[in-house]
Amino acid sequence: MIDLKFIRENTEDVRQMLTDRHTDADLDRLVELDTRWRENLTHTQSLKAHQNQVSQQIAERKKAKQDATETITEMRKLSQEIKELTAETNTTKTEIDTILLTIPNMPEASTPIGTSEDDNIEIKTWGELPNFDFELKPHWEIADQLDIVDFQRGAKVAGSNFVLFKGLGARLERALIQFMLDLHTTQHGYTEISPPFLANRPTMTGTGQIPKLETDMYRCDRDEENPDSDLFLIPTAEVPVTNIFAGEILSGDELPIYYTAYTPCFRREAGAYGKDTRGLQRIHQFDKVEMVKFTTPENSYAEHETLLANAESVLQALGLPYRVVQHCTVELSFAAAKCYDIEVWAPAQQWFLEVSSCSNFEAFQARRANIRFRREAGARPEFIHTLNASGTALPRVVIALLETYQNPDGTVRIPAVLQPYMGGIKQIG
Repeated sequence: MIDLKFIRENTEDVRQMLTDRHTDADLDRLVELDTRWRENLTHTQSLKAHQNQVSQQIAERKKAKQDATETITEMRKLSQEIKELTAETNTTKTEIDTILLTIPNMPEASTPIGTSEDDNIEIKTWGELPNFDFELKPHWEIADQLDIVDFQRGAKVAGSNFVLFKGLGARLERALIQFMLDLHTTQHGYTEISPPFLANRPTMTGTGQIPKLETDMYRCDRDEENPDSDLFLIPTAEVPVTNIFAGEILSGDELPIYYTAYTPCFRREAGAYGKDTRGLQRIHQFDKVEMVKFTTPENSYAEHETLLANAESVLQALGLPYRVVQHCTVELSFAAAKCYDIEVWAPAQQWFLEVSSCSNFEAFQARRANIRFRREAGARPEFIHTLNASGTALPRVVIALLETYQNPDGTVRIPAVLQPYMGGIKQIG
């Protein structure tokens, strides 16, 4: 979340940010509550100081065997007033915190202001878009003919937008996951994590999925008396991995910390999406390898660029052309201050598919999850900066592989870098 003091001192900037992001939040109510809360705190402290002073006088009167009955009666009234004012102050602070959770992060200065994805900025491209001398098949036809993905039976088991990988399709998924984990751990310096695939409400809140995106989440448990005990299927490994250090103070000597993790990801994403729902393009359960960084504030944007390069290296090794775009304000995710998308080329469909969002959240997630660090022993704790990127998400990489490496006879070549993970298999079919 954004620091309340920052909002207090930069209210109009925050208001403009909400306009640029096309986001609603009750900023006026927040400012009103903040003023009342601070006034109540000041008044309470004044009353407590007076209470302490008079209590000392009562003790002195009793010691001198003087009557203090009237003063004691007044103090009882004052004590009740302090109790009621404290309760009101706590209620006000709870409402302040509730509103703060609905306010998105401030975009970094280079983020373009925009109204749609058309205002995203293309930063770079890599690779040449392939040319074919035969009629291309879309990935769903290739997968069906090679019998490596069963769309119908996946839907029968779990519902629409769930799929079943089988045979060499399942092996290709596994090969990609192993390849990505090996790449990030051996070449990019990440430590592999195998986190829980479930997360509780505080954990989901810490990274910003709740309350903003709660309707898109799969909730699997509910205790009306204790909402914090709710469990959710994770939408990304970012959630459990970022919260590894929730509530902790790290040593500055430990930073930066790089973690990578494979998890399945679960996203309800209710609604119609038109042409991007066919085949593997938008499904409710998918595999992903994630990268998460914990850094000092002054280094986070340099780390952001290397994080992007780490994600790009996956597609480069696979020989898949892609482009990198920077999100405009309206496309920026709720928690991100700056975000790049890596979009891989799907030649049969003649369009780019997003396979990685590379985000710098600055201190936004750390403030929600209370993740801090000390630069040296005894120094004042500071909020850490968190970053993450998919490195990368499947199955859209599978889409690009099937469509890019298809042959006229319906077979699909396996990129050389994946062949050792496929037991030496060079093509499917």
